[in-house]
Parts: sequence; structure tokens; C-alpha cells
Amino acid sequence: MTTMQNSLNLDGVEQQPLKEYTERAYLDYSMYVILDRALPQIGDGLKPVQRRIIYAMSELGLSASSKPKKSARTVGDVIGKFHPHGDSACYEAMVLMAQSFSYRYPIVIGQGNWGSTDDPKSFAAMRYTESRLAPYAKSLLQELGQGTVDWAPNFDGTLKEPVVLPARLPNLLLNGTTGIAVGMSTDVPPHNLNEVASALVHLLENPKATVPQIMKHIKGPDFPTGGELVSSQDDIVEIYTTGNGTLRLRAAYKMEGTDIVITSLPYQISGAKIQEQIAAQMRAKKLPQVDDLRDESDHEDPTRLVISKKRGVDVEQLMSHLFSTTSLERTLRVNMNIIGLDGRPRMFNLVEMLKEWLTFRKDTVKNRLGHRLQIVNDRLHILDGLLVAYLNIDEVIAIIREEDEPKPVLMKRFKLSDIQAEAILNLRLRNLAKLEEFRIKGEQDELEQERELLEKTLKSAARLKTLIKKEILEDAEAYGDERRTEIVEREAAQALDETQLVASEPVTVVLSQAGYARAAKGHEIDPATLSYRSGDNFLACAQGRSNQLAMFIDSTGRVYSVMAGTLPSARGQGEPLSSRFKPPDGAAFCGAMIGDEEQKYLLASDAGYGFIATLTDLVSRNKAGKAVLRVPTGGKVVVPAPVPKDRECLIAAVSSIGRLLLFEMEELPELAKGKGNKLINIPGPKYKSGAEKMVAAAVVPEDGHLEVYTGTRKMTIKWSDLDDYYGDRALRGTLLPKGWRKVERLAGVE
Repeated sequence: MTTMQNSLNLDGVEQQPLKEYTERAYLDYSMYVILDRALPQIGDGLKPVQRRIIYAMSELGLSASSKPKKSARTVGDVIGKFHPHGDSACYEAMVLMAQSFSYRYPIVIGQGNWGSTDDPKSFAAMRYTESRLAPYAKSLLQELGQGTVDWAPNFDGTLKEPVVLPARLPNLLLNGTTGIAVGMSTDVPPHNLNEVASALVHLLENPKATVPQIMKHIKGPDFPTGGELVSSQDDIVEIYTTGNGTLRLRAAYKMEGTDIVITSLPYQISGAKIQEQIAAQMRAKKLPQVDDLRDESDHEDPTRLVISKKRGVDVEQLMSHLFSTTSLERTLRVNMNIIGLDGRPRMFNLVEMLKEWLTFRKDTVKNRLGHRLQIVNDRLHILDGLLVAYLNIDEVIAIIREEDEPKPVLMKRFKLSDIQAEAILNLRLRNLAKLEEFRIKGEQDELEQERELLEKTLKSAARLKTLIKKEILEDAEAYGDERRTEIVEREAAQALDETQLVASEPVTVVLSQAGYARAAKGHEIDPATLSYRSGDNFLACAQGRSNQLAMFIDSTGRVYSVMAGTLPSARGQGEPLSSRFKPPDGAAFCGAMIGDEEQKYLLASDAGYGFIATLTDLVSRNKAGKAVLRVPTGGKVVVPAPVPKDRECLIAAVSSIGRLLLFEMEELPELAKGKGNKLINIPGPKYKSGAEKMVAAAVVPEDGHLEVYTGTRKMTIKWSDLDDYYGDRALRGTLLPKGWRKVERLAGVE
């Protein structure tokens, strides 16, 4: 068996390390994306695909005054002749240039469904829509065939396409652009034509103008959808000075009676999205200030969102909340990273961008004038030859009739150039009329005047500047309009506090012995009569309002907070607090509290120690709660008792063997957390089986009474009878009557 050795011959084959090849390949790709796809050229402000669409439409004769053609026809020409990429991407770029809500000055006029502000990508397929160029496109194409710009072969070398369009206006600033390349991106906002034209004129007259001086003309970006630009003046100056930063855009609204009517939205924000965001808050009951939301937009009012508010609601406060929590306010990035005239991308500030474009415009105008001057000179040269022919018409005719090769004879006899002789030989008999001589002399005079003017303009920087200024102002007059985006410096939007987002209604928070909580409407409810789960029963309740924080304390002295309005209704049996919070293992919920920030409660442990606490000190957003009351090992918390406001009060404490003590509330300290002072003296070890403990405490307002609950029975002790149990803090107290010593809870009542 023979083995064949196959050797690979690498003679003449270039070899290089994979690392070098991949680096170069990625760099080449990066530069292609940057220069030929994603970033605009400063001259016409267009990316290659946009430029090719506009040029292809002009070649198809789709001017503003012509009849539109199917968009598929245009896209076919673009991708077949100039842009060998996907048809859908090409069509989408075309759609963008036709949307009045996307482009400040649309370049394409579309017929059919070209998308809407609610869904910009809902446009119909290109086989259904028709299009033509907008009048504004004339400013990009008007000088194209006048020797103004360079031309390059298309992708297959069969056609020529312009490297850049000879824009008469800085389209990049007027329409803005966005693009993401490799390692860099661009975000240029749109501006108002009248303001930009005014700034260009000022810069032509004052080449050393600074950004603040230019900003006297260009106040800020001007977006097609209007709205308000609420960034501070310092922020806008910083953006125009550095070419980088963020802008804050906000919807504009007005009042119609009690309704809030949103009349314009931030750039690239849809009304449908706003409706969804506001409706979501309404469904979650986080927007009680709003009664109704409706969309009344139509052709006359493209943006009209009506918000019906409730009576007495502060409009500015409500709108500030909506600005903060919805897309009614958005931030827009500005990054003026553009390909300059040297073909390299770099960051421009406002003045640099305007100066760079003016350099482009000056070169374009010089090229146009030079091209026209060449045409004039060529025509004058031909006219000189024709005039010679008319002055010697008989001899010219004789030479043509008699000579086999009349051209060289004519050139020699009358000292004509090849071009002049050719023009004479191409004359028609009808042009040999006697009056033709006068027409030639008249045309010569006109062209001589034009040549003189062209030469003067080309030689004079002042004349060139005046011409550019005049053309800019003419185009501003033709295409300019009023500013749409109002610039108003406003404070940052603030979302409403959670307590302001819930309707304020009286509620009674009810806690069961098993730790189930609910909120019953009103204060007249008797919690003991509610339905409870089997084996469960009423433990504690607290009266407040639905927009206040309900607080629960567990047996370890930790306090947890939740908005009362979010608790389940009393129609059910409540929900376990353990599903909302994360109490320590083995801890049980022992009481409920509610009220405004200044409401005070008596907190105490069954060891007989406690203090007065203010609710604002107890608030915790942490699911694990906040350690407030220090409870001895093995002990637990008794039900907290509310402290009536602005009243002289007595503290009532009762032990498990029925000893009741009342003392002045001033004897207890007010603390944010801690163990507190002794309320009632309980001798011996506290936590042995059957040992005496404090089982309840209450706060009794002056001239009120104390209610003592034992099982299903209740005993009322009037204010005048409380003296029998009155004493100093930390005493043993007095025994209650027989049959009332197994106390379960106390309640101080006004």
C-alpha cells in the first residue's frame, strides 16, 4: 500500500498573522460604517442613503411640481443604481424624510399612509404609497448640475453620483440627525431656519463671533412637534459650547375650564404612549386627582389629550407629577459628532459647525460661478467666430461649397479655432438671416456684462460674501417659518408623594390576632363584628385616612409601614402582613397605628416599660421594619394606644392579675426609640409560666372615660371614678372588681 504525500505549495502567497488581519479588517469596517453609513457630512447634512434617495428622485423628475410616482419605483432606482442594500431600510429612510413630525423641514412629500405620531413605523408598504420631492429639496439640488460638487462612480462603475449635494442651507442643523457608528455616534437636534439664517448672516459679518453672540440669533433647538424646551440657559450654552450634553423637553398644555389640554408633545413621543402611562397609574389607583383621560386629536388638532381633574386639585402640582412619572417630559442627548470637510469625524460646537458650513458654501458658490464663467467664455468664443462668418458670409459659403475639407480652410482663412469652425459648419440655413448679426451682438453684450460681474465677484471676498448672504436670506424667506418649540426655563419636575396619590377617605385599619390586616371605610365600624378566619379574632384597630401610612408593630418592637389605601377591603378577611413584610422568625404582629406625622402613640412592652412616640419617627420603607421598642427576651409588645392631641391625659396600665394604675402622661418620656420608663410595678420574674405581666395600656383624655374589656363584656369607668386607681407612675396599682380582673384590652374614650 502506497501513501501519497500531498504538500501545499505557498510560493507567491502573501502570509500574515491572524491578529494583524483581523485588526485591519475591523478597522476598515469601522471606517466604512462611520464615513459611509452612520454619520452625516456637514455640507448637506445627509447620510449616503438619504443623499442617494434625493438624487434618484431628482433623476426621476419627481420635483415638487411634478406628479408623484410609486415609492417602490424610487426605492428600486436607489438600490439598483446607487445603494446596494436592503429595500426596507432604504424605504424607511425615505419615510423618515417625509414625516412632518420627524423632520423639521421634510424633504419628501408622501401620498398614502406614511405613519403617525402614535406609531411612526405604521407606514404602508412602498407598493401602496407615492412620493415626490418637497419644495425644500430644491435648496439641496438647485445647483447640482452647475459644476458645484465632485462626482464619483456608483458601486458598479456604470454611473456617476454626487459625493455631496450643493446645499444652499445648513440642512444638518435644520433637520438634525441621529446615527450610531462603531465607537462613536451623533445626535444633532433640529433648528429653526429663520434663526439659523440670521446667525449665518451675523457670522459672515462678524467672523470672530462667539457662541453667546450667535445664541442671540439661535435661541435653541426647534422640534417639529413643538413642546417646551425647559433646560436652563446655562445648560443650552454649555451644549452649544462643547457640542455635547442633554436637553429637557416637556409637553405644552393649556386650561380649558377645569380640563387640562395637552397641545404638543416632546420630540419622538407618541400620544398613545402617554395615554398608556397615565391610564396605568389610574388603574393602580395612584392618580386619584384625575377623573378621566381622553384623546381628542384630529386633523385640525394633531395633538389634543384632555385630562379631566377632580375639583380642588392643584394643576401645577399634578402636571409636575405627570412630567416626572411619564414621557410628557424627556431628556434628549446632543452629540454634534460630524464628518468635516476634511473627511474626518470630529466634535463641533455651534460656531465651528456654522463656520465649517460657510466654508463649504463659499467653495460651492465659487465652483458655481467659475463653472458659469467658463460657459460664458466658451459661448463668447463661439459668438466671435459666428460674427466673423456673418461679416464674410459670401466667402464662407463659397469655401463650404467648393472645398472638400472646408473646416481647415475656414480656420486658416479667418484665423478661427476648431470649435469656432465647427460651430460655423453646424449653422442652419434659417440662421443666415440678416437680423441674426444683431442677435449675436446683443447676446455678446449680455454675456460680456455677465462675465464682468462673475469675474468681479470671484476676485472680491466682499462681493462673494454679499452674494452668499443674499441667497441665504432668499431661501429663508422661501422655506422659513415660525418657531414651534417654546424655550421656557422651568424647575425640575417633582413626583407627588405617595400619600398624595391616594384618595383621602376615612378608614379604620383592623388587625387580627393571626396578623391579618384590612382597611374598612369610615370610622363608625365595630371591628369586633367583622368576619374572621376560623380560630382567628380581633386584636387591634386604628382610625385614620386612606392616604396616611398604616403602621404595624410586632412582638419584637419593630415597626412596619404601608399606605392604608393599599390594604384590602374589610369585605374580605384581610391579607397576612407577613406577605408584605419580613418580620423576624417567630415574631407576631401586636398592634396597629395610623395618623398624620405629628400623631403620638403610647408604645409599651408586657414587662411594664414604655414611652410616647411620634409617628414621623417610626416610618420605615424597609420590608424588615424599623427597631423602635426594646423588648426583653421572652416578652412582647402590648397594643399601642393613640394619644389625643392638645388634651391633658392620663396613662392607664393594667396587669394580668387585674391591677389597674392611672398616672399623668407627663411622667412618661417622648422618645424615637428605646425601652422607655416603667409604667406599672410588676414584681418577680416576668416570663415564668403564670407570672404577672402588663397586658394592656391606654391613654384617657381629660373628662373622658376608660373602657375595660373582658371576653365579650365591657366595663366603663367614668372620669370621676378614675381617682380610685390614680397614683404615681411605677406603683402596683389597685385591683379591679372581682369578675373584671382577666382584662384583655383597655380603651381611652373622649
